[in-house]
Amino acid sequence: MVLKSLTAGFIFSLCIFLTAEGQVPGFYMKEPKKKTEVPFYASNNLIILPVSINNGPAVNFLIDTGVKTNILFSKTIGDQLNMTYTRKLDLVGADGSTVLTANVSPNNHLDLGVLEGVMQTVLVLDDDFFELEMVIGVPVFGVIGFEFFKYNPVKVDYDKSVITFYETDGLRWRPLGFRKTNMKIENSKPYITGKVRQLVGEDLDAKLLIDLGANHGLLLNMETSEKIKLPPKYIESDLGRSLGGELFGYVGRVRSLKFGGLKFNDIITSFPEETEFSYVIKESGRQGSIGSELLSRTKLILDYRKNRFYFKKGSTFSNPFEFDMSGITPKMLPTDDKVFIVGNLRKNSPAEEAGIQQNDVFLEINKIPSDFWELSDLIKLFRSEEDRSINLKMKRYRSNQLDDYEVIETSFLLKRQI
Repeated sequence: MVLKSLTAGFIFSLCIFLTAEGQVPGFYMKEPKKKTEVPFYASNNLIILPVSINNGPAVNFLIDTGVKTNILFSKTIGDQLNMTYTRKLDLVGADGSTVLTANVSPNNHLDLGVLEGVMQTVLVLDDDFFELEMVIGVPVFGVIGFEFFKYNPVKVDYDKSVITFYETDGLRWRPLGFRKTNMKIENSKPYITGKVRQLVGEDLDAKLLIDLGANHGLLLNMETSEKIKLPPKYIESDLGRSLGGELFGYVGRVRSLKFGGLKFNDIITSFPEETEFSYVIKESGRQGSIGSELLSRTKLILDYRKNRFYFKKGSTFSNPFEFDMSGITPKMLPTDDKVFIVGNLRKNSPAEEAGIQQNDVFLEINKIPSDFWELSDLIKLFRSEEDRSINLKMKRYRSNQLDDYEVIETSFLLKRQI
């Protein structure tokens, strides 16, 4: 369903020093301007930019407010770029038990076209991690975090797929039409307070992480407050993939979320299971996070230096929040050919009752060959409309032999379960 914060829950401490020349690590415009625009590619509402490290070939990176330090998912690529490593570091994944080893690489140059990252520290994973492509549908090789936002106001226009990067003092007044709420930067991450109206239980004044790198709508950590209650109708589900492995929990709705005078209604909400990492979430004082499924319905500006969060309604603001109505979590295999499979299958769902099985391969969706589909479009289809007819032609392997399979055709109607 949703991709939990891609790198949420990493425990590390980095010391960054100034050089003798006095350079300050950060992201800057190559040419002095009041502002510049950077187009981005959006997949499942996640922000993807091509980034060149140390004059190497450009690869896709996610822009993520939920992480402190830049991360490269492949030491193979790091070695090809002749990146230097000063020491190793253990990262604890979001599940609280998975430990990943990373190499600290200081003083890198990141080129984003009209922007550049100067003296950037990058954590380079020992073991290659390319599984995000399976759930995003686009190859992604790393994330850019706090450094991108720390000196300059950044505007994200999801409608136009454009980031506007302002000079440090280039945003002195609230832009016309934007609302404002206070934002706190703690441990290099942005937080706001929002009022959550639950379907059961009392209202909750929640401290929420603004998480551009997670594509859920609202996430509430039940272990952080006894006030957080599961709604009357919910389903058990996988909540997505992170560097720490699969995340599981429950999906339901809350009545509304309100901050800065803007109100979102009937929001799909994730309630993850408590993990060994939960103590870190509790120590942060937060009760949850808002992700790109909600944030993408706005135009927003993050101004870290002045602790300001501006926002206004986008073109999709009034669209209803919907969850998958098929029971299928589609994934894309990281192969040269475009291959979609049934990654996970929810019990008692329309797809399961129609005979679909996990690992079935999509051949046709509603009479259209799978080659013509993108993963994000397939996800949107399965969330689109109750009672919509879905016709599937699937390949099911009977053994490990590539020529030993059967072709299955079936159909079902989408059903809203929450």
